[in-house]
Amino acid sequence: MKNDCNLSEMPAPPPSRREALKTVTALAGLLLASGYPVQAQAYSKAAFEAHSLQDATKALSLGAWSESRDVTLTVPDVAENGAAVSVILSTGLAQVRQMLVLVDKNPTPLAARFVLTDAVEPQFVTRIRMAETAQVYAVVILADGRVLFARKEVKVTLSGCGG
Repeated sequence: MKNDCNLSEMPAPPPSRREALKTVTALAGLLLASGYPVQAQAYSKAAFEAHSLQDATKALSLGAWSESRDVTLTVPDVAENGAAVSVILSTGLAQVRQMLVLVDKNPTPLAARFVLTDAVEPQFVTRIRMAETAQVYAVVILADGRVLFARKEVKVTLSGCGG
């Protein structure tokens, strides 16, 4: 009887969780050592922890806002559950560098931040949490520093922020 089992042709077993964690940790360390993710994280942290629109605007170093029909915000008129409110924000403008979703009466108003390059189409769909009935803002920041926005009030019947 011939033994057709050749161990050299068998695939190597997958890495253990410990080995995978070591690899991921080493990769994260390399990325952190480059400095870029640390800068991006520090830049956003104050904005995401801000407790008012003004504080978030200051943390993001934004200039004066101008309401614009070039920014499109689609949200429901009434959100039955504030834990998952659908938001669509978009613009046809060129040279968009950031898009933000802010909620004026949330404990932390900055709900989402998207950093873009010219290779990214400025259109996003996301879900946010809302504490209560409030104005939702879609904010577009252009390469030339202009800050444009659209807003709409959303009535919340059940809070999504534990309140």
